[in-house]
Amino acid sequence: MNAAILCLAFIAGLLSTAFVWGGYAVLASGIVAPVFIKRLWRGSPNLQVWVIAGIIGLLASLYFQTRIPQPATNDISRLIGNEQQVVTVQGKITSTPRLTRSQRGQFWLAASWLEENKVTGKVYVTVPLLQTTGLHPGQRIAVTGVLYQPLAPTNPGGFDFRAYLAREGTFAGLSGRRVEISAGQKSSKWGWWRIRQKIVRSQVQWLGSPEGSLVSSMVMGGKSVDLPYDIRDLFVRVGLAHALAASGFQTSLILGVMLALLRRFSVALQVSFAGGALLLFLGLTGVQSSVLRAVLMGFAALIAIGTKRKVKPLGSLLIAATLLLLFNPLWIWDLGFQLSFLATLGLLVTVPPLIERLDWLPVAIATLIAVPLAAALWTLPLQLQVFGVVPLYSLVVNILSSPLISVISIGGIISAIASIIYPLAGSALAWLLYYPTHFLIGLTEFFAQLPGNSITVGRISVLQLFVVYGLIVLAWLQPWWQKRSWLAGVMAMGIVLIPMWHTQATVFRATVLATASEPVLVIQDQGKVLLVNSGDANTVRFTVLPFLQQQGVNQIEWAIATDSETSSRSWEEINQRLSVKNFYTPTNSTEGKAVLASVLRPEQTLVVGAIKVKIDDGVLQLQIKEQTWLLLDNVASDEQKQLAYTKKLPHAQVLWWSGEALEKEVLAAVKPEVAIASAIDVDPGIISLLNQNKIQLFWTGRDGAIQWTPKGRFEATMNEVENRAALL
Repeated sequence: MNAAILCLAFIAGLLSTAFVWGGYAVLASGIVAPVFIKRLWRGSPNLQVWVIAGIIGLLASLYFQTRIPQPATNDISRLIGNEQQVVTVQGKITSTPRLTRSQRGQFWLAASWLEENKVTGKVYVTVPLLQTTGLHPGQRIAVTGVLYQPLAPTNPGGFDFRAYLAREGTFAGLSGRRVEISAGQKSSKWGWWRIRQKIVRSQVQWLGSPEGSLVSSMVMGGKSVDLPYDIRDLFVRVGLAHALAASGFQTSLILGVMLALLRRFSVALQVSFAGGALLLFLGLTGVQSSVLRAVLMGFAALIAIGTKRKVKPLGSLLIAATLLLLFNPLWIWDLGFQLSFLATLGLLVTVPPLIERLDWLPVAIATLIAVPLAAALWTLPLQLQVFGVVPLYSLVVNILSSPLISVISIGGIISAIASIIYPLAGSALAWLLYYPTHFLIGLTEFFAQLPGNSITVGRISVLQLFVVYGLIVLAWLQPWWQKRSWLAGVMAMGIVLIPMWHTQATVFRATVLATASEPVLVIQDQGKVLLVNSGDANTVRFTVLPFLQQQGVNQIEWAIATDSETSSRSWEEINQRLSVKNFYTPTNSTEGKAVLASVLRPEQTLVVGAIKVKIDDGVLQLQIKEQTWLLLDNVASDEQKQLAYTKKLPHAQVLWWSGEALEKEVLAAVKPEVAIASAIDVDPGIISLLNQNKIQLFWTGRDGAIQWTPKGRFEATMNEVENRAALL
């Protein structure tokens, strides 16, 4: 028991790094805890153990800080100058090239030379797809392209590319144009990448794509296989992402199959061959925290079999987590590690009581229901904190897909082993999995297309997350709460839903999103949403939808496209994920749009809640509370002057334009107090002109998303990110 408390203290110390001075809070808890715990837990350890636990928690938080990657003095990131300059970087490839969503090749490069400067550090490299042909880990290459600093998120809810690279110990990116393989290299005859490549080719040869890639992903994990992103997104959307993550399920299958095949042989032989199979599996999947956790627990089970002792699953899980976090404490914030640990914990402690409550069902059916339900109960709060989305049909999909996933995984493992020995045999065995795989894809497509396949509730805070997990732990450990688990569930739902409901019911906020092309505005009016423009498909996928998801938006009441030629695909994707009730365009030339459009005529004023909207001569006029906003979207200089001379530009507090030309006649006519440019850069002449007129300027390329509320001033997302980083 004392050892378990010390391990938990170490993990708590790492988790405390989410808060400022969190480690000292753990230390204080270790000192104060005995005073209260003695009353609730008579057999609790003595004061000395709790004080040591508090000290370990503090040391863990300090250990975490020392392990945070920092660029070395000669790191390549320190030599980034003009980010438009084309340079050549030499180094060694350290990962298998992968396909990105933008259809470019990506790999990690251990840099050694930048032009004539000797450097160190790892670089995130993307190149045209054809340039990755023949590349593999261990090769020395020279990449010519543009070296850049990774950016922090420019929009609320956006992907933090800088933090992602920093966790990998990388502080520079390279947008490559050309790759040259250094001469005189001998091709490696062995490597895990060669075995992975051999397995994937064998399984795809007769199965085709995406079925073959899906089988390979379910055997070796999605991080080791280039599974098409549309299939990957389908599985994530319906709550089957775990099927693509190599971890405990595959480990259990490998151990079960190996021990069953070798049951007639000696225990030593069983343990040896099963351990070798686990090491082979670890090598094929790569060093991933979730896989390491599963493999460590697998070896614990093998040791128990070999020594004829009973294994304690909870103890094995705790020891595995502690060892992994000692090796790399940064994994405490790795989503794969967190989900793997929580799902396994849920299976160990929640499946048995669920099966007892389902004793009126056959054992096989009760288990089929209890396993995904237990995993969902323990992982859902974390998913809400990270994604803010609840897959509505997740439980049903998991129950229906479990037999298919088991068959595909077992068959895929057998096929993979055969592929290593004789590729043609592996292809033949994989071909037998066509119909189960095809049915699994069809099942995910069916549920993904159902209305309301997911509910967006918004991201919960870290404090809400800890409180919800506190209730789950009470319902697990405390007899009083065990009998009233329904009460813990109701309280957890209230902690998640009530703050979000209150925020949505009271908030009034206008947000100009940072986009690369079309200006996009989201106005939240007490639970109702107005969306102005959507941008292209990438803007929808990586900017608009993540922001709306973070805000807990499930429906768009009003959508307006200021450009009649805007992409129909982008609006179609929005309408698939979020229902659009009313859609307006300035003309009726919106062929092919999935959303039924209404024409917003020049003389028409559209009233949307507390907002009035009018479009005239390409100028969008918004009356937001007491403020007037004008949008000039790609209005040429001559047209701007014409609008100013004809007095078609009213006075407005906010002038919002696409960041290109802005004539002084427009400023004289509009007399804005604030100017917002949806652009990466703004011409210095325009900046000078705005300064001369004492007009406050924001532009999304520098400031990120711009937000305004009636009670506050304009706020820039990038300033908030920098302030938060400085605080941490």
